[in-house]
Amino acid sequence: MKNTKIIYLALVLLHALIALLVFVLPFVSKIYAFLILVVGIYYVYKNKNKNDEVLYVCAYLIGAEVFLRMTGGNFNNEYVKFSVVFFMLLGMIYNNFSRNGLLYLLFLMLLIPGLFVTVTDADINLDFKKALILNLSGPVCLSICAMYMFKRPILFDKLQKIILMIGYPIITTTVYLFLYTPNIQNVVMGTQSNFETSGGFGPNQVSTILGLGMFIFFTQLVFFSKSKFDIIINGGLLVFISFRGIVTFSRGGIITAVVMIILLMAVVYYYSTFAGKKKLMFVFILTALLGIGVWMYSSLQTKGLIDKRYANEDARGRSKKDRLGGREEIMDADFSLFTDSPIFGVGAGMGKSKRLDKIGVEVAAHNEITRLLAEHGLFGILAFLVLLITPFVVYINNRQHLYFLSFYAFWLLTINHAAMRTAAPAFVYALCLLSVQIKIPEETEN
Repeated sequence: MKNTKIIYLALVLLHALIALLVFVLPFVSKIYAFLILVVGIYYVYKNKNKNDEVLYVCAYLIGAEVFLRMTGGNFNNEYVKFSVVFFMLLGMIYNNFSRNGLLYLLFLMLLIPGLFVTVTDADINLDFKKALILNLSGPVCLSICAMYMFKRPILFDKLQKIILMIGYPIITTTVYLFLYTPNIQNVVMGTQSNFETSGGFGPNQVSTILGLGMFIFFTQLVFFSKSKFDIIINGGLLVFISFRGIVTFSRGGIITAVVMIILLMAVVYYYSTFAGKKKLMFVFILTALLGIGVWMYSSLQTKGLIDKRYANEDARGRSKKDRLGGREEIMDADFSLFTDSPIFGVGAGMGKSKRLDKIGVEVAAHNEITRLLAEHGLFGILAFLVLLITPFVVYINNRQHLYFLSFYAFWLLTINHAAMRTAAPAFVYALCLLSVQIKIPEETEN
C-alpha cells in the first residue's frame, strides 16, 4: 500500500516537472510527444495487449493533447487522433473486437455521400485535404475507438486506472498554466474567454480538458482516497485544476464537469443502501463547500469578473445579447445550409467556406451536431442517431458502469461547444461502451 502511494506521488511530481522542463526548454515538448508514441508502442508490443494496454496509452494521449498543442509539441494538429486510431487498430490485431461494434462502420459509411458532394462541388481554391482531415478525423477516431471498446469487459478499478492516465498529463497542463500566468489579476481585463490564462492557447479546448480533469480527480477523491494522504493529494489536485479551469473564462468545460459530477453522485446515490446514502449526503455537502470556496477565490482573483462572465454580462455589468459567445449565429447558418441541401448536405468540410455566404465570415463550426446537419444533410442526422442511441442500448445490460451517464454527458456537451477539435470526446464516448464490472469481495454480501 505504501509503495502504491509513493508511486502515485512520484507520478504526480514527475508530471509537474515535465511542465517546468517544457516551460524552460520549449523543444522538450516535441521530445515528450515523440516519447509517448515510442514508449506506447513498446509497452503494447511487449505485453501483446493482454491487459488492454492500448487503452492506457490512448488515455494518456488524450490527456496530453491540449498540452502538446499549447506548447508546440504536436507534429501536426491531428497527431493525437491519428495516434489513437493507430493504437486502437493495433489493439484489434492483438485482441480482435466485437462484431456488433461494426455498427460504427455504418456510422462512417453514412458520411460518405458528403465526401462525394465535396469532390464534385468543391471550389478550386479550397484546400480539399485539409478540410476533410479537419472535419472527419474526429468521427473516424470515434468510430475506431468505439469498435475496439464495444462491450469489452473491464473491472471498475481498471477503468479508474485508465481515466487516471488521462489525469496525469492534465496535471502537467495545469502546472504549465500557472508558470505561464502566475498572476491572474494582471491579465484579466474583461469577461471574454482569456488566452493569457489558457497558456496562449484556445480557452475552449483548455477548459474542456481541465473540466475532464476535475471529474477524474473528484472520482479519485471520493472513491479512491482511503487515507489522509490520499485526500490531501487528490483534494489538492481537484482544487488546483478547478481554479485554473474557471479562470480560462470559457464556460463550456466547467459546466460540463459540474454536470458529470452531479450525474455520478445521482447514480451512486440511487444504487446505495440507506447507510450509504447518509454518507453520500456528507460528501455532497463537502463537495458543495469545496466548490463554493474555489469559486470565491476565483472571484477574488478576477475582481468579480468571473461572476459577470457566468451571468453573461460584460465588464460593466451589462447583459450580453448572445448567450453562447457568438455560436448562435454559426448554428443558425448551419441550419440554413441544411435547409438549402437537406438530403446530402453541402459537403464534408465545406461548411466553413459556405458560412461565408450566410454570415459574411469564414468560421469553423463549434457544434458537431449542426455541422453534421449542414455538411451531411439527412445522412448526417442518421449518423448522429447511431451515436446518440447505441450507448443506451448497451447500457441496458451494463448497469454497473457507474460512469456511463457522466461520460455520455461529456461527449454530448463537449461536441455542442467545442465540436471534435480534440480526441477527448471521441475516446470518452467509446468508454461508455465498455462492459464494466464492479469487483465485490466474496466475504461481503452487499
